Amino acid sequence: MSSRLSPFQIMQTLVGFPTVSRDSNLPLIDWVQDYLEEHGVTCVRHLHPSEPKAGLMAHAGPMVEGAVVLSGHTDVVPIDGQDWSSDPFTVSERDGKYYGRGCVDMKSFDALAVWALAEAAGRDLTRPLQIALTYDEEVGVIGADPLLRDIGNALPKGNVAIIGEPTMMQTVTGHKASIAFDTIVHGFEVHSSLAHTGVSAIMEGAKLIAWANGVNAANMAKTPQGSDALFNPPWTNAHVGMIGGGTAHNITAKRCEFVMSFRCVPGEDPSMYEEAYRAEAARVEAEMQQIRPETSIELRPKYIAPGLAPEINGAAEELARRLTGDNGTHVVSYGTEAGHFQNHGYSAVVCGPGDIAQAHQPDEYITVAQFEAGHDFMRQLLDLLSER
Repeated sequence: MSSRLSPFQIMQTLVGFPTVSRDSNLPLIDWVQDYLEEHGVTCVRHLHPSEPKAGLMAHAGPMVEGAVVLSGHTDVVPIDGQDWSSDPFTVSERDGKYYGRGCVDMKSFDALAVWALAEAAGRDLTRPLQIALTYDEEVGVIGADPLLRDIGNALPKGNVAIIGEPTMMQTVTGHKASIAFDTIVHGFEVHSSLAHTGVSAIMEGAKLIAWANGVNAANMAKTPQGSDALFNPPWTNAHVGMIGGGTAHNITAKRCEFVMSFRCVPGEDPSMYEEAYRAEAARVEAEMQQIRPETSIELRPKYIAPGLAPEINGAAEELARRLTGDNGTHVVSYGTEAGHFQNHGYSAVVCGPGDIAQAHQPDEYITVAQFEAGHDFMRQLLDLLSER
């Protein structure tokens, strides 16, 4: 059996794998599985159906149901175009901070969870501990649902999930849902001097983006109801982050592509925004086809990430508050995998070290103090799972 590594050593190793979402995460999964199995932890792998990626669930302690599940994603966002002061895939310590891509989002928590599983395997636990590591969280919270669905009865099912996204170790009990659509506008090319005889995919796509601005303005003007008022912002927002298309400045664009996404407050059903967006796309498409019948607008569902609904007397909330001492009310507007766990029958909260404001940034970091707070959380959790 190999010697046990410290949480920091594990984080150094995990950050060293450049698991950008567009690339494979298999080297990282291979390392984690080998390390955990060397320490007596039972591991089950879930393979991506078409890409070189995998998720992993692991179990330590008695082979019974009721485990606490520590959940984290293994993918990170790209470093393209970012100005880093040090190698993004090597952990650097400066001024009380650990720098590196994924140090806060969320390989710090992953490292702490892997450390806890290896430690748990050497203890006489009365309640089991599990880890769930996923792929493709950063591109639409995609990997958790198939991992939970397909592993099935390979391991005893847990009942509490702690999703370790950075919350400054606060207990987050609710977050927004999100839904997104690949939008492809098919226009008709003509010389721009005769633009009225063609259809510019970009200019027609801009009508949909202008519609989204109108949705945002209308939602901002509403008075928030119920738990919606807890969020920042307390309304559903529509967003387009990137757009592409066109051939030259003097040709009407034949094609335009963008992703339209909605982050929905709990009081609103994401399906209502899908219905409204499809209706607007159909209206714009009809106008296009009056000029050129062969033009069209495609809407392809990209992802649906369920929200996390606050639970009444939730077991996950009770556990996280017991371990952190946090009794505040916290919700967030970013999405996590917690909603998928909740949909699969787990009690779920979001609680992890670090500040979400540092995620995805150049010179991403977690403070040493927050990393140590996460370590304390894991030590207390292991003691609690060992109580008799």
